[in-house]
Amino acid sequence: MQSTALTARRRARELDELTAGTVDLLVVGGGVTGTGVALDAAARGLSVALVEARDLAWGTSRWSSKLAHGGLRYLATGDVGVARESARERHVLMTRTAPHLVRALPQVLPLSAGTGRRRGLTVGIGFGLGDLLRRDAGTPSRVLPRPRLVRPGEAARLVPAVAHERLHGAWIAHDGQLVDDARLVVALARTAAGRGARILTRVRATTLRADGATLEDTLTGATLTVRARVVVNATGVWAGTVDPSVRLRPSRGTHVVVPAARLGSPTGALMVPVPGSASRYVFALPAQLGRVVVGLTDEEAPGPVPDVPVATQPEIDFLLETVSTVLARPLLPDDVVGTFAGLRPLVDSAGSGDEASADISRRHLVEVSPSTGAVNVLGGKLTTYRTMAEDAVDLAVKHAGLTAGPCWTTALPLVGAPSLVRPIGTPVPTGRTAGSPAGLPAALVSRYGTEAAQVLAAATLPGSASAVGRGIAEARHLDITRAEIEWAVTHEGALDADDVLDRRTRIGLVPADRAAVRDLVEELVGDALTRL
Repeated sequence: MQSTALTARRRARELDELTAGTVDLLVVGGGVTGTGVALDAAARGLSVALVEARDLAWGTSRWSSKLAHGGLRYLATGDVGVARESARERHVLMTRTAPHLVRALPQVLPLSAGTGRRRGLTVGIGFGLGDLLRRDAGTPSRVLPRPRLVRPGEAARLVPAVAHERLHGAWIAHDGQLVDDARLVVALARTAAGRGARILTRVRATTLRADGATLEDTLTGATLTVRARVVVNATGVWAGTVDPSVRLRPSRGTHVVVPAARLGSPTGALMVPVPGSASRYVFALPAQLGRVVVGLTDEEAPGPVPDVPVATQPEIDFLLETVSTVLARPLLPDDVVGTFAGLRPLVDSAGSGDEASADISRRHLVEVSPSTGAVNVLGGKLTTYRTMAEDAVDLAVKHAGLTAGPCWTTALPLVGAPSLVRPIGTPVPTGRTAGSPAGLPAALVSRYGTEAAQVLAAATLPGSASAVGRGIAEARHLDITRAEIEWAVTHEGALDADDVLDRRTRIGLVPADRAAVRDLVEELVGDALTRL
């Protein structure tokens, strides 16, 4: 095992080493799929390099709803295979590989006079089928409780902003929620680095070949050539720009961010059916840093792929109007403190041209490109990243004739997860991350798991335990410590303040929060970089 710390110094050294020989597998793309591929391949004993043009989790992987879905929606559309796969991968995340990053989230679907008996019955049947998926995956009810019908008071306790006077009751079902999607990507990358993978950000692949790639170091402008026995294209929604044979139908998922206090600081998520759809809901999801995220849309997004997708006003209006139908006081445009949107890399398979993007299957596709000779891994969803990676490495090994061990990522804890080896079906005790020191702030443990104490202990900058929002009235709700800013530079590969604000901490999801602490974060990042 090597160090899992990703630093600017390590990047420079490993970039120099990359041209000295041939790696078994070169991964292009540093999102959840690419880092999952790098970890799977490195764990099998292959030499691996991953290159990412920007930063870890730059693209779609940071724009999700932060849910580890159990597949209920896919049952409603008849995609039983994807539904079962989702439930099983959620089980792996919550009981083995990342229990420190995923919690059980109660989801509340209010029942009122306008809901109708038939709708309530249909929802109950759907939740029951979702519970069958949970049991099929082997997830104990103490990890994900069974769905149940509750009285209005319990629904209001979980989501205080719901319209109490119209409530007859509510369904409550549980799903998995990530503390943050970008943190999952960083954990995957660091775990892969600990097994020898080179994780190289700010390195753009300009040309892919069956035996390697031409790369550009975007920090220096230098061009280099890397030789690889096989290349995996995991560039997500940008796959078609790297490989002209790839056909995708991107769809845009938009979210709005509102202060948690505006909805009574909910501890459960609110589910609101989308009118006219049997499978789509708008969710109001409690999130870290005193926020609630409301999402999401599913809109066609043809044309050139933007660096950062932008929410449209009609989508924002749709989300606010839909969720407000069950609130005591409707959400207004002035309540919105941030928005974000991501593009889903849906595979444009034969016969999908006339389908709405919401109806296109979320199955992934792994194939050898006829134009580049690389292995393309396309489509899929965040929850099933691990099976996508396994399939991609299986094909890469076969295609290149490599000698590799079997996949064992279902049993490989990510950094911060409890290291205690336990059977796959045995859950981590609820209440706190198993193995994490007591007496630490709950928010810190939720982000770093068993590494939480180390984050504080490793800090060298003054005032390390202080929150970055301390003393700043408009940012006092931010509980990110100065130690976490330093840790992002010394262990998580952050190279500048934007990496920290927008991907390591997610402060940047709210522009006002970002502006309030940007100068301080820039100073802390600069100091941390000089100490490496």
